[in-house]
Order: sequence, then C-alpha cells, then structure tokens
Amino acid sequence: MKKFFEDIKKDIKFKSAGPGKKLAEGGSSKPRVVQNSGPAKPRHAAPTEGAQKAGAAALARIEGQSRPRAQTSQDAIRLQVKRELDAEAAAVAATEKEKITAVEGSSVKDPVFLSVTGVYFTCPLTGATLTKSGREVHIKEAIFMRFEEDAVEASIMMVHTFNKDREKVKAAVDIISKYIENICKNPTEEKYRKIKLSNKVFQEKVKTVEGSREFLQAVGFQSIMLDVQGQEESEEFLVLMEHDPEALEVMKESMDRLQRGEPVRAQLDHQPQTFRPSPNAMRFELPPEFYNLTAEELKREQQQKSEAVEKNAMLRTKAMREREEQRERRKYNYTLLRIRLPDGNILQGTFLAWDKVSVLFQFVRDSLVDGWQPFELVAPGGHKLREAQELALNECSLVPAVLLTFSWDAAVQADISAAVGKGPALLKPELLKNIRTLG
Repeated sequence: MKKFFEDIKKDIKFKSAGPGKKLAEGGSSKPRVVQNSGPAKPRHAAPTEGAQKAGAAALARIEGQSRPRAQTSQDAIRLQVKRELDAEAAAVAATEKEKITAVEGSSVKDPVFLSVTGVYFTCPLTGATLTKSGREVHIKEAIFMRFEEDAVEASIMMVHTFNKDREKVKAAVDIISKYIENICKNPTEEKYRKIKLSNKVFQEKVKTVEGSREFLQAVGFQSIMLDVQGQEESEEFLVLMEHDPEALEVMKESMDRLQRGEPVRAQLDHQPQTFRPSPNAMRFELPPEFYNLTAEELKREQQQKSEAVEKNAMLRTKAMREREEQRERRKYNYTLLRIRLPDGNILQGTFLAWDKVSVLFQFVRDSLVDGWQPFELVAPGGHKLREAQELALNECSLVPAVLLTFSWDAAVQADISAAVGKGPALLKPELLKNIRTLG
C-alpha cells in the first residue's frame, strides 16, 4: 500500500512540473513553484492496518463505487486514481486557458510587461507554492498521502474538503456522531456496533459524503459480510469489534475532531515585492487570473469601455452610480496594491478582493522593521483607511490595482522631526535585498 501511494505521488508531481525547457532558454521572473518544502517527515516502516483500510476506501470513493475487495487489482485502482486527478486538472486548465484567450483578444499585453506574473497560493499541508489551476489537485493528493501518518486526520480532511455542500456534510457528521454516541452509551449492545450499509439513512446521508466511510474505518470499524435473517445472501456491514473503555474514549476524541473539522484551503500568497522610487508606480498590467468574468463578458469589455464616455455625459442619480460601481467591483477576484513609503520605495502585494482592510494593514505591518509603530494608509483622493473597518477591499474601491500612500501617525512623525529626520527604519532587510526597478 505504501509503495502504491508513493507511485501516485511521483506521477502527480511529474505532471505538475509543467512543460520542459531547453537549457539555452533564459530564466523567467515567474516565482518557482515548489512541489514540496519544509523539513522531511519521518517515514513509518509500514502503514498501520487502519491506514491501509482507510486508504483503500479513499481510493474506492474516487471511483464512486463500493470499497474494492482484496482481489481487486491495484494497478486498475492506480490507473483510475490518475485518470480522476488528470481529468480534474485538465478541466481547471481548460477554464483558465479560455479566460486567457479571451483577455488576449482584448487589451492584455505580453506577460513580460505584467505587474505580477500570476496568482499563487501556499498549501497548508506541504508548504508548496501552487498555481491557481493546480491548487485543488495538489491538496487532494496531499490529503491522500496523509493516510500513511494519521488515517483519522486524513479522513476528516476528506469529509470537510472534498464535499462542497456544507449542509450534507453537517448531516453526515451528525449521523456518524450518533453512531459513536450510541456505542459509548451502550458499549455492550452489539446492535449499536453494527452499521448495515444498505440502510436507507446510511445510503442517502452518509455514503454520499466523501470521507465518511474512511473515517468510520479509521476509528475501528471493519467491513464484514454477515447473514441477514430472511435473506439468502449475506450483506456488508461495518462492525466495531473493540469496545473497551480506552478504545471508546479515543473514538469519542476522534468524533470531536470530526465535528470541529474545517476545509483544507490553499492560502493566498501575497507575493510581497519592493521597488525603488519610480514614476511608473501607478501603471498596472494585470494577468487574467485577476478577473472574475466569463470569456463572453471579457469580450464585451472593450465595448463597455467605449460606452463609458457616453454614460458619463448622462445625468445619473447617486443610486445609479453606486449600482454601477458595485457591478464594477464584482469583476475581480484579486487586487494588486502598492504602498508608497516615505523614502519613496514601493511595497507591493496581492490580495483577495474580499479581504478585510485589516488584512492589508497586517501585511504592511509584517513588512516593516518597526511595524508596532502606528501608521496610516491613504487611498487615492485623500481617503484615510481605518484598520478597524469591517469593510472589504473591493467595498473601499481598492480594486483591481491601486497605489496607496503610507505615513506615520502624527505622534510618530513628531518624534521623527524632533530627531532631525532620523526616523525608524522602514522595510525589513529581506525585502530590500530583492528590491527591483519598475519597468
């Protein structure tokens, strides 16, 4: 089983590496996408019996069929897993390609001139840097690999990450919790330790949620064929063989973890960059990932822009203008923000369009040597942003790209003036080390 998982992992890593390049080709400014980072984790000599069973069930779930029997060919399962992951990656890539093609047909320039090469994410499980199109496939593969170390944790991740319908997830978690609670309250009652897989509730509420069966097997349930009274053929049950107090306590803890589980999501990489003082600070060219538009909507962009002049000439009410501004803000998934510092240097970062203003303040604070000092951020038009605001960046019209101005709080500035202009240091050395010049 361990070798089986390793083969899948190697294949997906090779697929995610991207197209080959000739040695003579020049380097690219695009951040290097790392498939795995951080200290290597110790390998077990062999996966536990629970991990083997839960892992096999996880692969069966991908096929959308019942759990494979012992005689099922692992080669066939491996091929099916790769087909599923390849299909998912191809579908996402096709969508991205459609957007790129549509944008190229409008006004986006050569990638060399883009203000940022793309949108990147960090996997919370492996620490790898991921592209937007490859993040879901990578996280799914990372969760499968987690079965070798902790089958309970991996199955909980499956339940909360692989299923998009949160109501279905809650219903399945509630039913599984009821199974476990009944066993803990009646540890000697055999009927509570058996789950008939053909049961209507199990079929409709539990089986349909990926990871639910894997969780039950990870906490100790075993698949057994049992005779059913009044039937000629036996049926499959999940049976809990152990019921000693210590095992039940561990199972209750696993149930609590399941109830508290959260989806595993790739986290946006802000890609902090620094630039020297430049007159081009307000010039932005964004990649297609920033847009939240269909291909058809992107094609209509040019026509809408040509109509803007006529609209501005019309007499419009405040409500009409606000509605149009809201529609404009919803066009973007991400925003590229630059902050001009007192020394003229520029700090740049990528954000979700719906990130709160406090996320921007924290990004700036983390980039400063003396981030604990109070400071202000001023948007175009002289509007001061407030960190305590519960507004999103797009609600403050900070999309899709804006140049902000940084200034120290009045009290800090007074101290700087009293020190004959020698104020606190600004950006951290690691950021200044890679400072660039805007084109």
